[in-house]
Amino acid sequence: MAQAWPQATCNHCQSTDSRLVASVGGYTLVRCAACGLAFIADPPDPDVLAAMYQAGNDYHTSLHDPASDDFARMARIAREHLAFVRRYASGGRVLDVGCSTGLFLHEAQKAGFEVSGIEFSEASAQFARDQFGLTIANGDIHAVTAEPESLDVLTMFDVIEHVRDPACDIMAAHRLIKPGGLFILSTPNIDGLFPRASEPLAAPLGYWPHPEPPWHLYQFSIRTLSAMLEARGFECLGKQDTAIDLRYTFGKPADLARSYKRLAYALAFAPLAWLGPKIGMGDWFYLAARKR
Repeated sequence: MAQAWPQATCNHCQSTDSRLVASVGGYTLVRCAACGLAFIADPPDPDVLAAMYQAGNDYHTSLHDPASDDFARMARIAREHLAFVRRYASGGRVLDVGCSTGLFLHEAQKAGFEVSGIEFSEASAQFARDQFGLTIANGDIHAVTAEPESLDVLTMFDVIEHVRDPACDIMAAHRLIKPGGLFILSTPNIDGLFPRASEPLAAPLGYWPHPEPPWHLYQFSIRTLSAMLEARGFECLGKQDTAIDLRYTFGKPADLARSYKRLAYALAFAPLAWLGPKIGMGDWFYLAARKR
């Protein structure tokens, strides 16, 4: 039976009917009973969230080291981002919202796009400026100073799940993109094979590495994100299933060796995470939409 949880108004359809999915890391994950959108019903206060993404909290500081394994991993992912963008666009003005250290923008610039970015982490934005000479502003999509309807492509890679009001951010993107322009996103997929198979254990174990609360405030599927975009002036064009890096989800070998429980969990579910994209049920996806 649907149950109302404190603060649990659905960001998409405004329903207050939801069902408990799990309590993970001290946070309550629910699904909207009306549209299926999953979200944290009791997110941290805005000031706490803002502090989480600054360098003082060690947010992604390993990405500021070009010699690190994390930097190399994200450089590979940036090339994957570009490959998906180039399925729909060959050039034009691109703004990357939540551009992190600028790796995607660097690749897009080399491919002939006119690029700029905005990034909430001041340290990451400064790294992108220093390392690649990119034009990067500080803030979120609501701090973008570009003229309305001036962008050919707006990208949000692994950002939409972090924001407090995805519907508002989608509408902000719509205002910035030219008619017929592109909105391209990536985000984890709660309906992927691994999340679906492991969800029943989330409540009894109090552990589910897929949602990552409080960092991820929302958990989308292709269906729920497509519905949000379509309801706010976009036409969905295509998607691509993929997988989150297994080491990111389950831990590196050294981490697993220190915890038999984590090792057992990885042995049970890592094969499903690997298999998911091969059968159209990856735990991460890209989605491309055109402004109507």
